Amino acid sequence: MVDLTAVKASNGRLPTRLTAVFVGGTSGIGEYTLLAFANRCPYPTAYFVGRSQAAADRILANLNRINPKGTYHFIKSDVAFVKNVDAVCEEIKSKEGYMNILCLSQGTMIQGIETEEGLNAAASLILHSRTRFALNLLPLLQAAPILRRVLSISFGTKEGPMPINDLQMRNVPAGQLLKFRGQAASGVTLSLEQVAKRAPGVSFIHDFPGPVRSNIARGGGIANFVMRALFKVIGPFVYIPNDESGERHLFLATSAVFPAKDGGANGVLIDGGLTTASGTNGEIGSGVYVADEKCESTFPNVVKLLTGLREERKDEWVWKEIRGDYLRITGKESV
Repeated sequence: MVDLTAVKASNGRLPTRLTAVFVGGTSGIGEYTLLAFANRCPYPTAYFVGRSQAAADRILANLNRINPKGTYHFIKSDVAFVKNVDAVCEEIKSKEGYMNILCLSQGTMIQGIETEEGLNAAASLILHSRTRFALNLLPLLQAAPILRRVLSISFGTKEGPMPINDLQMRNVPAGQLLKFRGQAASGVTLSLEQVAKRAPGVSFIHDFPGPVRSNIARGGGIANFVMRALFKVIGPFVYIPNDESGERHLFLATSAVFPAKDGGANGVLIDGGLTTASGTNGEIGSGVYVADEKCESTFPNVVKLLTGLREERKDEWVWKEIRGDYLRITGKESV
């Protein structure tokens, strides 16, 4: 566990200027991390993407109150659609020459909904949308002079089996949330490993945020109703405070504890007894990491499970399926 005092000390030493993109930044963990970024970086530039203009207006007011020296841009878009992801990325690339942080928190646990692009909505948001953002924005990340990081917030450390031919998770029975979580977690982590092969100068983290007040269980369905009812009762006793969640995710997004594979552009230097993290392949400083709600990154059980999935070539299968869907939807090859 990384003590919160060490987290805050690291966040208090952020570089003077950083540019970050927050997808899913109009509510929940994405919002908390965005606010922490504005508070800790002296001159931040932040893009945040979401569907609600009303939520964006509220957040913009808070951002300008927290740090009027920052520059903030809201992009309204439904990023459950791959084509919308491409449009958002093109808008960002037209305005920026580099970016330091890509924070991805979009997602849903609603099952059984299909998008117009022929994807399961849950898989589209948690896997396809996130991977597409990372691929599209790699050139900006690779151009950053001091910090290059992708933080994907969902189910890291909860990886589980991946049945072949079910990347879309259509065959996961409604209500089996642990099976859904394990399959989705493995898909995200394996896809980040594939992206990382194309960008050894960028570090990648897939984390589990723990019990935090968010909108992940919004929408219909028995499972989501049960989750909302359960957390309404127990939430006040188990929720991680919003501010702490924001600080911890900012630490994950900026600390040199999680370096890129090539060792460059690491982030805020380590102190306070912290050491370089162990990656998803078990190697120190591998460039791809999983982390839990306390920013802990050593999970031998996850390394063992992922090793088995790679031996079964599930990583290649995931990548082939994702690229195939992109080609079908957009008519263009991905990176």
